Amino acid sequence: MSSLYGFLKGISTILPEVPPPQRKLSLTMKLVWTALALAIYLIMAETPLYGITTGGTDPLAYSRIIFASNQGTLMEFGIGPIVTAGLVMQLLKGADIIRLDFKKPEDRALFTSATKLLTMIVILVQSLGYMVAGIYGTLSLMTTIIIVMQLFFASVLVMLLDELVQKGWGIGSGISLFIMAGVAQKIMWDIFNPLTVNVGSQEAPQIVPYGFIPYLIDTLIRGAPFETIVREGALPSLIGFLMTVAVILFLIYIEGVRVEVPISSSKYKGFSGVYPIKLLYVSVVPVIFASVVLTDFVFISQFIWSSYNPANTNIWLNWLGTGTLDATGNILFPTGGLVYYMSPIYGLSTALEDPLRALSYIFFMVLIVTIFSKLWVEIGGLAPKDVAKSLIDADVHVPGFRRAEASVGTILTRYIPPITILGGIIIGLLASVSDVLGVFGSGTGILLMIGIIMQYYQILMKEQLETMMPRLAGIFERK
Repeated sequence: MSSLYGFLKGISTILPEVPPPQRKLSLTMKLVWTALALAIYLIMAETPLYGITTGGTDPLAYSRIIFASNQGTLMEFGIGPIVTAGLVMQLLKGADIIRLDFKKPEDRALFTSATKLLTMIVILVQSLGYMVAGIYGTLSLMTTIIIVMQLFFASVLVMLLDELVQKGWGIGSGISLFIMAGVAQKIMWDIFNPLTVNVGSQEAPQIVPYGFIPYLIDTLIRGAPFETIVREGALPSLIGFLMTVAVILFLIYIEGVRVEVPISSSKYKGFSGVYPIKLLYVSVVPVIFASVVLTDFVFISQFIWSSYNPANTNIWLNWLGTGTLDATGNILFPTGGLVYYMSPIYGLSTALEDPLRALSYIFFMVLIVTIFSKLWVEIGGLAPKDVAKSLIDADVHVPGFRRAEASVGTILTRYIPPITILGGIIIGLLASVSDVLGVFGSGTGILLMIGIIMQYYQILMKEQLETMMPRLAGIFERK
């Protein structure tokens, strides 16, 4: 293990790094740097990869909004590799395979370097996997090398942009910023997009506006407003619009639902308050993890299908997943097997065509999110014993009980485990049912966006307080 630590210390000196600012930046300058990082991301998300011609079906379309990625562009992977590497490192840390003391700056730096190195490995493996799986069709060796290099350097740049925002140049984190921008962009696109789509056939085309508002105006002019209630496939409909508003309002409400445990300070006599345990105790982190798992499962399944079972002749591999090619040679995956029934389904009309798939997707999503909720509490330092230790270390106790970790932990155990399970089931249902009902920006996207907006609101309030009343902010920070 010591040789591994030595290797990481050595390689950390050559890994690309963004230095922190030499002095604390003003809120205005942080906003400028944040806007710059976002602008670079948006430009890369619209810059097509050189050397590819595909524009067909996207097997990973459902995960694009979560990973802030865009098919066929420099943002093909988005933040996916960063999230995947972070998930693996957290699991290794939670399982005590990586033993570092995070109170020591050098150990924190070592963990950061290891995560960064793993991110670069994931980018390279994923790039090569895309080539082997034939995501962009049959390519020459030179074209393959050029595409892999584009994917690698663009994804490394995203990693550095995230680091830039987190190290004090910007506000919040780059990952959150890019996700929020992607979801907001998709919602605006679903509502106002004036471009048209063909919902008929090539022989009998039926051209209609894509966006909900342009389509509503179109149906009002034609005297057929009821056509907006349910639309073909995942096209924005009235039900989707109403569900989007309902889900946003429900999330804002549920964010305020909490159990409050009374606490008192042993250090500051007379001080008392409450320790809040939110219903969404683990926030939306399990949904992100579940999306990573589902995306990687689809990616690996497609790789196995294209490499060993392209004709769907292996009965055992057919249980995993089947696919096919359309008339233009684009891959349609999955069309059957376990991965088909675990993949998201968008829009009420699509769900009614295959209700079994809709129900199985809801079941798997709730199951995976609940498991990850339980897991994240244990590895993320949110378990009753960890919270009890933090409270005792901060000279805080529960009135009427002994000032001991075991005593406080026993009280917290009454609430945290059941709330974790209940919260996991609720966000799993919210994410999956919203997808089935065609919520704009996807159910998971809405969950992430609302959570991120609330985080940014709190960060901006704190930044404003530090700017206007630095002494008062310092007192709160020390506390």
